[in-house]
Amino acid sequence: MTKQIHLAAHFPGVNNTTVWSDPAAGSHIEFSSFVKLAQTAERAKFDFFFLAEGLRLREQNGQIYDLDVVGRPDTFTVLAALAAVTDRLGLTGTINSTFNEPYEVARQFASLDHLSAGRAGWNVVTSWDAFTGENFRRGGFLPQEQRYERAKTFLSTALELFDSWRGDEIAADVESGVYLRDPAAGSFAHRDAHFDISGRFSVPRSPQGGPVILQAGDSDEGREFAAAKADAIFARHGTLEAGQAFYADVKGRLAKYGRRHEDLLVLPAATFVLGDTDADAQERADVVRHQQVSGQTAIKLLEQLWNADLSGYDPDGPLPEFDPVVGEHTVARGRASVRSHRDPLATAREWRALAEAKNLSIRELIIQTSGRQNFIGAPATVAEKINELVQADASDGFILVPHVTPGGLDEFADTVVPLLQERGVFRTEYTGTTLREHLGLDGARPGGAA
Repeated sequence: MTKQIHLAAHFPGVNNTTVWSDPAAGSHIEFSSFVKLAQTAERAKFDFFFLAEGLRLREQNGQIYDLDVVGRPDTFTVLAALAAVTDRLGLTGTINSTFNEPYEVARQFASLDHLSAGRAGWNVVTSWDAFTGENFRRGGFLPQEQRYERAKTFLSTALELFDSWRGDEIAADVESGVYLRDPAAGSFAHRDAHFDISGRFSVPRSPQGGPVILQAGDSDEGREFAAAKADAIFARHGTLEAGQAFYADVKGRLAKYGRRHEDLLVLPAATFVLGDTDADAQERADVVRHQQVSGQTAIKLLEQLWNADLSGYDPDGPLPEFDPVVGEHTVARGRASVRSHRDPLATAREWRALAEAKNLSIRELIIQTSGRQNFIGAPATVAEKINELVQADASDGFILVPHVTPGGLDEFADTVVPLLQERGVFRTEYTGTTLREHLGLDGARPGGAA
């Protein structure tokens, strides 16, 4: 059976994807930028708009890492404001389970779901670093396995709060104008190793019965968490073989939780560069990569592996002769990407071999190893590749990350989306009103399904 493709738009703030130097690049703070990207996504009939979260400005060598956006408005505030200027587009935000409390987050998401008429989504994440924790006086207080345990408990507790209102607690006598309230409505009590709370939840049951749940972890604990609780998983495996392996793995975990294959969507993040021809697109992609990785950026990214101050090195020269400094990451403080280098010495050996084999400078090496565009080509080529990956069960769709904000999605919306629609694999109009309906999930999360 031909699968329908799911597409979402990521507002790229906290990363090195965005080309800040592009004349078309705009503010990452002004509301008009969020409106532009969201309304383009809605015009293209995307499932949802995705907003990441940055809880602390990033630092390197004790200074603000100015190659990322400096500052990020509050996620809930932006999504609530976008609810007023969009009609059908889902509104999804990353909210941390390590540095928040269930009652507060549940209340905010229930409110957003009401304000948007059922379009709220929650990307549940944990945070590993003491650096971010200093803002909350919880730096480094949980090892990885306990972070996921807290996240599971956090989510279950939030679902209990959503379900404390079953949807029929308020009955209205239209003639008299009297509203009758079940005295038990909103009552909750939860006690475990992380939370000890009780009281009454202040927001009645929302249109979806709670937000759609996304999860972004790639570890074994993260995959298990997604299989047990999530509606979609934000993956990073966008190639055919890696995507198929990840897809089969997470889908294969669903049965033991009494869930069906279609109950969890796999949505990798994906970048794209379009051109009039495939060759034109490749030339543009090369330019974009060099814009994304300036000489300064190359040195900063190399420092994150080497764990040393490399400001005196020439980005157009060779790698340092000494090996990375193993131990606490003092140079790359606040940079989550350092954790992707589980064995810095082994990674350095691989990079040296690659640099020697291809005669690469530091900057050229970083361009090759730090990222890639998932889809490069003419619109027809990109549409064909996206459809191929989805139909081959490498994903259920993609969360697109444009390299220019806020107008970088326009070309995709105007050229690639119509081709997917012609193939019959992407909607031409919204058929539902809620995010759950857009994603092909149940119309509302059933009460008590925690």
